[in-house]
Amino acid sequence: MRHQVMAENLLQLIGGEKAYGSRVLFTGATVSVNRDEHIGVIGPNGAGKSTFFKILTGQEGLDQGQIVRSKELSLGYLSQHDHWSEGETGNQYLERTATIPLWELKSRGRELKVSEETLNKPVTSLSGGYRMRVKLLALLGQSPNLMLLDEPTNYLDLETTLLLERFLQSFDGAFLLISHDREFLRRTTDHTLEIEAGEFTKYPGNIDDYFEQKELLAEQLRARAANLAEKRASILEFVQKFGAKATKARQAQSRMKQLEKMEVIEIKPLRGSAVVKIPKPTLTGEQVLHIEKAGIGYGDRRILRDVNLRIRREDHVGIVGYNGVGKSTLLKALAGALEPQTGEVKLGHQVRVGFFHQHVVEALDPKDDVYASLAAAAHPEVTRQEILDMAGSLLFSGDDVKKRVGVLSGGECSRVALGRVLLQKAPVLILDEPTNHLDFQTVEALTQALHEYPGTLITVSHDRGFIQRVANRIVEIRDGEVHFYPGTYEEYVWRVQRELSAEELADAAPTAKPPGADAFGAKPAFGGGGTQSYQEKKEAERKRRQDERRLKSIEEEMSYLQPLIDGLTRKLNGALQGGELQSALKDLGEKTERMNILEQEWLELSEALAAKI
Repeated sequence: MRHQVMAENLLQLIGGEKAYGSRVLFTGATVSVNRDEHIGVIGPNGAGKSTFFKILTGQEGLDQGQIVRSKELSLGYLSQHDHWSEGETGNQYLERTATIPLWELKSRGRELKVSEETLNKPVTSLSGGYRMRVKLLALLGQSPNLMLLDEPTNYLDLETTLLLERFLQSFDGAFLLISHDREFLRRTTDHTLEIEAGEFTKYPGNIDDYFEQKELLAEQLRARAANLAEKRASILEFVQKFGAKATKARQAQSRMKQLEKMEVIEIKPLRGSAVVKIPKPTLTGEQVLHIEKAGIGYGDRRILRDVNLRIRREDHVGIVGYNGVGKSTLLKALAGALEPQTGEVKLGHQVRVGFFHQHVVEALDPKDDVYASLAAAAHPEVTRQEILDMAGSLLFSGDDVKKRVGVLSGGECSRVALGRVLLQKAPVLILDEPTNHLDFQTVEALTQALHEYPGTLITVSHDRGFIQRVANRIVEIRDGEVHFYPGTYEEYVWRVQRELSAEELADAAPTAKPPGADAFGAKPAFGGGGTQSYQEKKEAERKRRQDERRLKSIEEEMSYLQPLIDGLTRKLNGALQGGELQSALKDLGEKTERMNILEQEWLELSEALAAKI
C-alpha cells in the first residue's frame, strides 16, 4: 500500500486564458501539480496541450491568469525538437546543457543504456532511439523535480520505449506526459489531465481509470437529466390541466416559475466514443501477397536478405524490430514502391494496395481543399457522406473540409493522406506509423476500425497498444532476416523485456568512482550531522518511492505473464508433438522461471515496504 504523505504543490495554473486571435484555446483553466505525481496529458489535437507546456516553460505567456511556482520547483522540458548543433557529440551536448557533474549524470544514465562509445559520436549520426536517450540524459542533467515530456515515444523502437517506461516508473519527481500511446500512459502515470473544449480536468488514476470515471460521470448525468425531464413533464401536465382554473392559477404560476429555475443538464459525448468508418474492401482470393527469395536494399547496399513471406486475406500483420533494421524498407517493397534487388513480390488476383507512409503527403495537390483531396482518391463506390464521415473522424469537421491543403500543417496533411488511403477500398492496407499526428481519441477509434477491418493489414507502429489490438500475426526483422514470429505480440514484448533484464544483470559490474566518492559513488554531504540526517531521510523517502514503483511494475509484468503461462499449459495438455512440443516446453519453462523470480522480488519488496510504514 502506498505510504500517505501530505501533497507538496510544485506548480499551479490559476484562471488561465490563452487565445490566438478569435481562436480560444482555454479560458478559466485551473490545475495543480503536486510532488511525485505522474500525470498523463490527453486531449484533441489543437486543444492546447503543447501550448500549455510552452506557457509553463516561459516560451509563451498567458492572456489572463497566473502561474504559481513553488520555490522548490526545478523544471525540465523534453520537447519534440532537437537542440544540438551539427557535428556535436553526445558528450559535448551534455557538457553544454548539464548543471550536475558529468560523471554523476553518466552513472544515472546507465539505466538508459547509453555507452561512452555512443556519447563520443555526433548526436545526428545516432538512431532516433538513441537520440531520445541522449535528450533524456540532458534533461536529467538539469536535476528537475518536474519534467514536461511532449510525445516522447514518437518513432521510438520497442527497446527504447521499454527503457523510457522503466525510467519514468522509477522517476522520484513529478512529470506531465503528453502521449497518444494508451499502453505507455497506463504503465507510467497515476493521474490524467484532460484538456478539452477550453477546460482542464484532472482525474486520479491512469488512462483506464480516466475512461471508467468519464463513463461513470456520464451515467450519473444521464440519470440526473432523466429525473429532471420527468419532473418537467409532471409540471407541464399540471399547468396544462389546471392553469385555466381560477382556484389553481396561483399554483400553476408557481409551478411554471419552478420549471424556469430548473437546471439544464448538458451531457457531453465521451470523446473516446469517436468512430472511424473504413469502407469495406473489394474481394480477393485467399493469397493476396507473396514475396519470394527477395533481397531488399538501396543501390549496392543490401538491408534485408532472402525474404520469404506469404500474406493471406484477413491477415493483420504487425512488423516489429529495432529502429534502423529495415521495417519501412520492407513495407516499401511489399507496396511495390521499391523494387527488390533479387527475387520478386507477387500480388494475388485483383489485389490492390493502399500505402500510407511519411512521404505520401508530397503527392497532395496544395490547391485542393480537404474534401476534394479525399474525394479524388476515394473508390468510385464511396459516397459523399462516407467521405465527410472520414474527414470528421480525422479531425476535419464543419468548415474545416473547405481548407486548402496548401495552408494545412504537416500533421494535418498527414491526416488527409491517411484518409485518402483508407477510402480506396483497397483489399491490402500497408500503413507506416499511421497513428502519428493523431490525438489520443482518434488513435483509439482508428485502432478499433482496423481491428475490425475485413481486408489485409500490414503495419509498422511504435504504439504498443495499437499493434497489440490490430495485429493477429507478427513479422520480426532481426539481423537482416525477416520471419514470422512464432508467438503473439505480447510474447514478443515479453521476450524483449527479458533480454533487457539479462543485459542489466551483465552491466551490473562495479564502476569507477570519482575522486572523493564513497563506496557507492556518492560524494560526502556538506555540513554537520543535522544536514546529513536530512539527506538520509530524503534518500530513504526517494528509495521508498522507487520501491513502490518497482513493485507496481512487477505486478504488471506478473499479470501480463500469467495468461501466457496458462495458455502454454493448455497447449501442452493438447496433442502437441515433436518440435512444437519441445518449443512449448522450453517457452513454458522460461516464463515460469521468470514468474518465480518476480514473485520472490515482489515478496522481498512488499516486506521491506511494510517495515517502513
